Amino acid sequence: MTDTLTSFTRDDLVFDVIDQGPREGEIVVLLHGFPQLNTSWKSVAAQLNTAGYRTIAPNQRGYAEGARPRGRRPYKINELVADIAELIDTVGSPVHLVGHDWGAVVAWAVAMQHPDKLTSLTAISVPHPSAFMKAMPKGQFKDSWYMAAFNIPFLPERLLTNPKLANGIFASKKGVLRSVADDYIRDFASNRDRIKGGLAYYRALPLTNPRSLTKVTVPTTYIWSDDDIALGRAGAELCGDYVTADYRFEIIEGASHWLPDEEPERVANLILERIRG
Repeated sequence: MTDTLTSFTRDDLVFDVIDQGPREGEIVVLLHGFPQLNTSWKSVAAQLNTAGYRTIAPNQRGYAEGARPRGRRPYKINELVADIAELIDTVGSPVHLVGHDWGAVVAWAVAMQHPDKLTSLTAISVPHPSAFMKAMPKGQFKDSWYMAAFNIPFLPERLLTNPKLANGIFASKKGVLRSVADDYIRDFASNRDRIKGGLAYYRALPLTNPRSLTKVTVPTTYIWSDDDIALGRAGAELCGDYVTADYRFEIIEGASHWLPDEEPERVANLILERIRG
Protein backbone atom coordinates (compact mmCIF):
# COMPACT_ATOMS: atom_id res chain seq x y z
CA MET A 1 0.00 0.00 0.00
CA THR A 2 1.52 3.32 -1.08
CA ASP A 3 -1.34 5.82 -0.56
CA THR A 4 -1.19 7.94 2.58
CA LEU A 5 -3.35 6.35 5.26
CA THR A 6 -5.46 8.69 7.37
CA SER A 7 -7.64 6.07 9.10
CA PHE A 8 -8.60 2.42 9.15
CA THR A 9 -11.74 0.62 10.30
CA ARG A 10 -12.55 -2.54 12.19
CA ASP A 11 -16.19 -3.48 12.51
CA ASP A 12 -17.95 -0.15 13.23
CA LEU A 13 -14.90 1.53 14.78
CA VAL A 14 -12.76 4.13 12.99
CA PHE A 15 -9.13 4.72 14.04
CA ASP A 16 -7.25 7.83 12.94
CA VAL A 17 -3.65 7.40 11.83
CA ILE A 18 -0.53 9.51 11.30
CA ASP A 19 1.25 8.15 8.21
CA GLN A 20 4.64 9.71 7.41
CA GLY A 21 7.84 9.01 5.54
CA PRO A 22 8.74 7.51 2.15
CA ARG A 23 5.77 5.69 0.60
CA GLU A 24 7.92 2.77 -0.49
CA GLY A 25 9.89 2.53 2.75
CA GLU A 26 9.62 -0.46 5.08
CA ILE A 27 6.73 0.13 7.48
CA VAL A 28 7.20 0.75 11.19
CA VAL A 29 3.96 0.73 13.22
CA LEU A 30 4.17 2.83 16.41
CA LEU A 31 1.77 2.16 19.30
CA HIS A 32 1.35 4.83 21.99
CA GLY A 33 0.68 4.28 25.68
CA PHE A 34 -1.44 5.74 28.49
CA PRO A 35 -2.39 8.56 28.61
CA GLN A 36 -0.81 9.67 25.35
CA LEU A 37 -1.84 9.89 21.71
CA ASN A 38 -0.10 8.94 18.48
CA THR A 39 1.48 12.41 18.49
CA SER A 40 3.81 11.18 21.25
CA TRP A 41 5.88 9.54 18.49
CA LYS A 42 6.49 12.81 16.62
CA SER A 43 10.23 13.14 17.32
CA VAL A 44 10.99 9.41 17.02
CA ALA A 45 9.02 9.12 13.77
CA ALA A 46 10.86 12.05 12.20
CA GLN A 47 14.19 10.29 12.70
CA LEU A 48 12.87 6.99 11.33
CA ASN A 49 11.47 8.83 8.29
CA THR A 50 14.83 10.50 7.66
CA ALA A 51 16.42 7.05 7.75
CA GLY A 52 14.08 5.92 4.95
CA TYR A 53 11.30 4.21 6.89
CA ARG A 54 7.57 4.82 6.64
CA THR A 55 5.92 5.24 10.06
CA ILE A 56 2.28 4.58 10.82
CA ALA A 57 1.03 5.64 14.26
CA PRO A 58 -2.63 4.96 15.11
CA ASN A 59 -4.69 6.39 17.92
CA GLN A 60 -5.72 3.19 19.61
CA ARG A 61 -9.11 2.06 20.90
CA GLY A 62 -10.44 4.44 23.55
CA TYR A 63 -8.26 7.30 22.28
CA ALA A 64 -9.50 7.61 18.69
CA GLU A 65 -12.75 9.60 18.67
CA GLY A 66 -14.35 7.06 16.35
CA ALA A 67 -13.35 4.05 18.45
CA ARG A 68 -14.58 4.49 22.02
CA PRO A 69 -16.92 1.62 22.89
CA ARG A 70 -18.46 1.70 26.37
CA GLY A 71 -17.68 -0.68 29.21
CA ARG A 72 -14.54 -2.69 29.88
CA ARG A 73 -15.11 -5.87 27.85
CA PRO A 74 -14.39 -4.15 24.51
CA TYR A 75 -10.91 -3.38 25.89
CA LYS A 76 -9.82 -6.97 26.51
CA ILE A 77 -6.35 -7.63 25.14
CA ASN A 78 -7.67 -9.80 22.28
CA GLU A 79 -9.74 -6.86 21.02
CA LEU A 80 -6.74 -4.51 21.20
CA VAL A 81 -4.65 -7.05 19.30
CA ALA A 82 -7.32 -7.53 16.65
CA ASP A 83 -7.34 -3.76 16.01
CA ILE A 84 -3.62 -3.72 15.27
CA ALA A 85 -3.79 -6.93 13.24
CA GLU A 86 -6.42 -5.20 11.07
CA LEU A 87 -4.15 -2.18 10.65
CA ILE A 88 -1.22 -4.39 9.62
CA ASP A 89 -3.40 -6.21 7.10
CA THR A 90 -4.53 -2.84 5.75
CA VAL A 91 -0.98 -1.57 5.12
CA GLY A 92 0.43 -4.96 4.17
CA SER A 93 2.43 -7.24 6.43
CA PRO A 94 4.96 -7.96 7.68
CA VAL A 95 5.86 -4.75 9.56
CA HIS A 96 8.25 -3.66 12.26
CA LEU A 97 6.18 -3.13 15.42
CA VAL A 98 7.12 -0.70 18.20
CA GLY A 99 5.15 -0.02 21.37
CA HIS A 100 5.58 2.09 24.50
CA ASP A 101 3.74 1.58 27.82
CA TRP A 102 0.31 0.11 26.96
CA GLY A 103 1.41 0.15 23.35
CA ALA A 104 4.16 -2.27 24.39
CA VAL A 105 1.62 -4.53 26.10
CA VAL A 106 -0.39 -4.67 22.88
CA ALA A 107 2.77 -5.15 20.81
CA TRP A 108 3.88 -8.13 22.93
CA ALA A 109 0.44 -9.70 22.47
CA VAL A 110 0.48 -9.11 18.70
CA ALA A 111 3.89 -10.81 18.55
CA MET A 112 2.51 -13.78 20.51
CA GLN A 113 -0.65 -14.17 18.45
CA HIS A 114 0.49 -13.03 14.99
CA PRO A 115 4.26 -13.54 14.60
CA ASP A 116 3.80 -13.94 10.84
CA LYS A 117 2.69 -10.29 10.61
CA LEU A 118 5.94 -8.95 12.12
CA THR A 119 9.53 -8.62 10.98
CA SER A 120 10.69 -7.28 14.33
CA LEU A 121 9.44 -6.07 17.71
CA THR A 122 10.71 -3.20 19.85
CA ALA A 123 9.03 -2.95 23.26
CA ILE A 124 9.67 0.13 25.37
CA SER A 125 9.29 0.30 29.18
CA VAL A 126 6.91 -2.65 29.67
CA PRO A 127 8.51 -6.13 29.58
CA HIS A 128 6.89 -9.35 28.38
CA PRO A 129 3.69 -9.83 30.46
CA SER A 130 4.99 -13.10 31.95
CA ALA A 131 8.14 -11.32 33.15
CA PHE A 132 5.98 -8.53 34.58
CA MET A 133 3.88 -10.99 36.59
CA LYS A 134 6.89 -13.02 37.74
CA ALA A 135 8.41 -9.78 39.05
CA MET A 136 5.37 -8.97 41.24
CA PRO A 137 6.80 -10.46 44.47
CA LYS A 138 10.17 -8.86 43.66
CA GLY A 139 8.97 -5.28 44.02
CA GLN A 140 6.76 -4.81 40.98
CA PHE A 141 3.58 -5.12 43.05
CA LYS A 142 4.55 -2.01 45.00
CA ASP A 143 5.35 -0.09 41.81
CA SER A 144 2.01 -1.09 40.26
CA TRP A 145 -0.24 0.35 42.96
CA TYR A 146 -1.87 2.70 40.44
CA MET A 147 -3.24 -0.24 38.42
CA ALA A 148 -5.49 -1.19 41.33
CA ALA A 149 -6.40 2.46 41.93
CA PHE A 150 -7.45 2.88 38.29
CA ASN A 151 -10.02 0.11 38.80
CA ILE A 152 -11.94 2.19 41.33
CA PRO A 153 -15.15 3.45 39.64
CA PHE A 154 -15.41 7.18 38.80
CA LEU A 155 -12.66 8.48 41.12
CA PRO A 156 -9.70 8.18 38.68
CA GLU A 157 -11.64 10.12 36.04
CA ARG A 158 -12.24 12.94 38.51
CA LEU A 159 -8.61 13.02 39.64
CA LEU A 160 -7.06 12.87 36.18
CA THR A 161 -9.31 15.58 34.77
CA ASN A 162 -8.36 17.94 37.61
CA PRO A 163 -5.39 19.96 36.27
CA LYS A 164 -3.73 20.45 39.67
CA LEU A 165 -3.92 16.77 40.62
CA ALA A 166 -2.90 15.58 37.15
CA ASN A 167 0.07 17.95 37.33
CA GLY A 168 1.24 16.23 40.50
CA ILE A 169 1.03 12.81 38.89
CA PHE A 170 2.58 13.46 35.49
CA ALA A 171 4.93 16.40 36.00
CA SER A 172 6.95 15.13 38.95
CA LYS A 173 10.75 15.16 38.94
CA LYS A 174 10.82 11.71 37.35
CA GLY A 175 7.71 12.25 35.27
CA VAL A 176 7.11 13.67 31.83
CA LEU A 177 8.97 16.71 30.54
CA ARG A 178 7.27 19.95 31.62
CA SER A 179 6.02 21.04 28.18
CA VAL A 180 4.73 17.54 27.40
CA ALA A 181 3.00 17.29 30.77
CA ASP A 182 1.17 20.55 30.10
CA ASP A 183 -0.18 19.12 26.85
CA TYR A 184 -1.44 15.94 28.54
CA ILE A 185 -3.03 17.83 31.44
CA ARG A 186 -4.77 20.25 29.09
CA ASP A 187 -6.13 17.30 27.13
CA PHE A 188 -7.43 15.52 30.26
CA ALA A 189 -9.25 18.59 31.48
CA SER A 190 -11.13 18.95 28.20
CA ASN A 191 -11.69 15.32 27.24
CA ARG A 192 -13.12 13.04 29.92
CA ASP A 193 -14.15 10.43 27.32
CA ARG A 194 -10.55 9.92 26.24
CA ILE A 195 -9.25 9.40 29.75
CA LYS A 196 -12.15 7.03 30.41
CA GLY A 197 -11.15 5.04 27.34
CA GLY A 198 -7.56 4.85 28.54
CA LEU A 199 -8.61 3.69 32.02
CA ALA A 200 -10.71 0.91 30.44
CA TYR A 201 -7.46 -0.86 29.49
CA TYR A 202 -6.65 -1.28 33.19
CA ARG A 203 -10.22 -2.21 34.06
CA ALA A 204 -10.23 -5.00 31.48
CA LEU A 205 -7.04 -6.58 32.86
CA PRO A 206 -8.90 -8.92 35.27
CA LEU A 207 -10.54 -10.46 32.19
CA THR A 208 -7.17 -11.59 30.79
CA ASN A 209 -6.33 -15.29 30.91
CA PRO A 210 -2.65 -15.69 31.97
CA ARG A 211 -2.57 -19.09 30.27
CA SER A 212 -2.82 -17.32 26.91
CA LEU A 213 0.70 -15.93 27.32
CA THR A 214 3.40 -17.58 25.21
CA LYS A 215 7.02 -16.91 24.38
CA VAL A 216 7.78 -14.51 21.53
CA THR A 217 9.44 -15.91 18.41
CA VAL A 218 10.06 -12.54 16.68
CA PRO A 219 13.47 -10.78 16.81
CA THR A 220 13.03 -8.38 19.73
CA THR A 221 14.62 -5.41 21.46
CA TYR A 222 13.40 -4.41 24.90
CA ILE A 223 14.26 -0.87 26.07
CA TRP A 224 14.02 0.05 29.76
CA SER A 225 15.02 3.14 31.76
CA ASP A 226 16.42 2.87 35.27
CA ASP A 227 14.46 5.86 36.60
CA ASP A 228 11.11 4.37 35.58
CA ILE A 229 8.86 4.69 38.62
CA ALA A 230 6.30 2.21 37.26
CA LEU A 231 8.44 -0.65 35.89
CA GLY A 232 11.17 -2.14 38.05
CA ARG A 233 14.46 -3.82 37.27
CA ALA A 234 13.30 -7.33 38.17
CA GLY A 235 10.79 -7.57 35.32
CA ALA A 236 13.22 -5.92 32.92
CA GLU A 237 15.92 -8.50 33.65
CA LEU A 238 13.47 -11.41 33.36
CA CYS A 239 12.12 -10.27 30.00
CA GLY A 240 14.63 -12.17 27.87
CA ASP A 241 13.45 -15.49 29.31
CA TYR A 242 10.29 -15.12 27.22
CA VAL A 243 11.83 -14.43 23.80
CA THR A 244 13.21 -17.36 21.79
CA ALA A 245 14.41 -15.29 18.80
CA ASP A 246 17.33 -12.84 18.67
CA TYR A 247 16.96 -10.60 21.73
CA ARG A 248 18.58 -7.38 22.94
CA PHE A 249 18.04 -5.70 26.31
CA GLU A 250 18.92 -2.00 26.30
CA ILE A 251 19.01 0.26 29.38
CA ILE A 252 18.77 4.05 29.04
CA GLU A 253 20.27 5.33 32.26
CA GLY A 254 18.91 8.35 34.11
CA ALA A 255 15.72 8.54 32.04
CA SER A 256 12.11 8.36 33.22
CA HIS A 257 9.26 6.18 32.00
CA TRP A 258 8.42 8.59 29.15
CA LEU A 259 11.21 7.56 26.81
CA PRO A 260 9.76 8.59 23.41
CA ASP A 261 9.28 12.11 24.80
CA GLU A 262 12.46 12.35 26.84
CA GLU A 263 15.00 10.39 24.77
CA PRO A 264 13.68 10.32 21.18
CA GLU A 265 17.12 10.14 19.55
CA ARG A 266 18.28 7.22 21.69
CA VAL A 267 14.97 5.43 21.18
CA ALA A 268 15.02 5.99 17.40
CA ASN A 269 18.59 4.72 17.12
CA LEU A 270 17.77 1.55 19.06
CA ILE A 271 14.71 0.95 16.89
CA LEU A 272 16.86 1.39 13.78
CA GLU A 273 19.45 -1.06 15.10
CA ARG A 274 16.71 -3.63 15.55
CA ILE A 275 14.88 -3.17 12.27
CA ARG A 276 18.14 -3.15 10.28
CA GLY A 277 18.99 -6.25 12.29
